[in-house]
Amino acid sequence: MKNNGILRPEVVGEMLKSSGLIQKILFTIGIIIVFRIGIFIPVPGLDTSILQKLFNSGNLLGLIDMFSGGALSSFSILAMGIVPYINASIIIQLMTSVIPKLEELQKEGGEAGRKQLAQITRYLTIVLGTLQSTGIVIALWRSNAIIGHPAASSPPILFILNTVLLLVAGTIFIMWLGEQITEKGIGNGASILIFIGIISRFPSYFKSTMESVEAGATNWFSVSLLLLIFLSLIIAIVYASEGARKIPVQSAKRQVGNKMYGGRATYLPFRINQGGVMPIIFASSVLLFPATISQFVSAGWLKTITDYLNPSKPLYPILYCALIFFFTFFYASITLNPIEIANNLKRYGSFIPGYRPGRPTAEYLETILNRITLLGALFISSIALIPMIAERALGVNTLSGLGSTALLIMVGVAIDLFNQLQAHLLARQYEGFLK
Repeated sequence: MKNNGILRPEVVGEMLKSSGLIQKILFTIGIIIVFRIGIFIPVPGLDTSILQKLFNSGNLLGLIDMFSGGALSSFSILAMGIVPYINASIIIQLMTSVIPKLEELQKEGGEAGRKQLAQITRYLTIVLGTLQSTGIVIALWRSNAIIGHPAASSPPILFILNTVLLLVAGTIFIMWLGEQITEKGIGNGASILIFIGIISRFPSYFKSTMESVEAGATNWFSVSLLLLIFLSLIIAIVYASEGARKIPVQSAKRQVGNKMYGGRATYLPFRINQGGVMPIIFASSVLLFPATISQFVSAGWLKTITDYLNPSKPLYPILYCALIFFFTFFYASITLNPIEIANNLKRYGSFIPGYRPGRPTAEYLETILNRITLLGALFISSIALIPMIAERALGVNTLSGLGSTALLIMVGVAIDLFNQLQAHLLARQYEGFLK
């Protein structure tokens, strides 16, 4: 079965016959159905009209709502979504580079170390989920969104405690669903749930677009041109996601008895988009944070900052790109350590042709990493700005949810899922060969 990146009929047939794959797919679909049902079970006692106003006003809560598939704007029992788990995973990943104990667990702990890090991530998820849900519920009370408890009255302690417990339980449940997909289904569970949350908003995007066209606010030509731009961006993201600088590595030959070992040539892949969607998420969160706080806190200086950080102002795209560059280099620096890579190559008797092992190799790798990271930062900045510019130029603002963050996540998850399917098929081929 030749792999040309296309699922031909014979490939689909082989997939259907593959051992356990159908069960994995059906299990994943079942988990997704349970996840979507939970989104439509609302937390009682809240004013939905105020909720819609708070969460659909282009702030940080709107970004979280996109990840949760609309669960936050409707404030369901799964309102916090997978976000606390993602934040906990990112924090643990960052901490492994500065805390020796965690670094030892990650690199030398093996399967036991991986399980221990996963347990720490779960505990941190509960802590973050509790803090975030408490802050949101208190903010809702101050915004008069809790029925029967106006902001001028005393805080509804019992309601806040009950709601926080319910939201944290929902976060734990979603975390468990994601882990079940990872272990028993197909794909990365957390990524799959985010992907489903994003594409579940498509009907509302298209409905609002049709209403906008019928009202004369825009036209089908502009909408079609914008969709064509999105399609072109998806193609560019696919190429960039799969693109990498391959640095040749040669293993040294050694003789054991009468046999010669080693001498094999391989390569180190430095990906163009090393940080994936994380730089855009971090940059968007930083810029949207003042606007989110200003909805719940009345302060003149905060309103001034919010006005300057309005997406329609010229300062916004400049800061947006600057933050993307910063987080791209920051993320690359904590995920790839040239000194560590050079030491590992030296330890295992490998080298890069033309460079001595040790410091010269590390300096060469650092130069390559800086260049490839700069290229990746330019690419991510372009992906981030093009949808904003296109929507503003064409006068179509009903598809703002399909921006750079959503496109990068959807393409990344789709590629990962496709690669896992192909790996499963390849394993099936080897099984047939051994039999």
